[in-house]
Amino acid sequence: MADNRSIRLRQLQGRVGDVVYQLTRVQFSEFSPAANWRPPVNAYRCPERMTICVDLAGVDRSAVDLEVEPRRLLLRGFRELPEPAGNEEQPMQILALEIDHGRFEREIHFPSDVEPARVTAEQRNGLLWVYLPWRSSA
Repeated sequence: MADNRSIRLRQLQGRVGDVVYQLTRVQFSEFSPAANWRPPVNAYRCPERMTICVDLAGVDRSAVDLEVEPRRLLLRGFRELPEPAGNEEQPMQILALEIDHGRFEREIHFPSDVEPARVTAEQRNGLLWVYLPWRSSA
């Protein structure tokens, strides 16, 4: 009877080992980013202008390109993969890779015409604010 229990215990240990292996193995193919990712935005229709807020944490302003037309905004750029820096911080294993990186693109259409020549933008605390004044009907 003791031999039968030890055989079952070894079988159970083997199954548990297989499950642990499946849970801990890293699937690098799952970490490959899409060709372009889409940054999240908030868009506000205000009395004098359209205001767009884009979440671009970790993106330098020089890596962002804004293309404005009377009825749309095209936002393009690039974010580097955020990784630990320095020799002591070399990653041994990737446990999670959820922050989008690489090329990004976002297109936003407006309900009314804006004045592309008067568009301004500023970056604060990882957010890009784009101010698009409405075109006057004069």
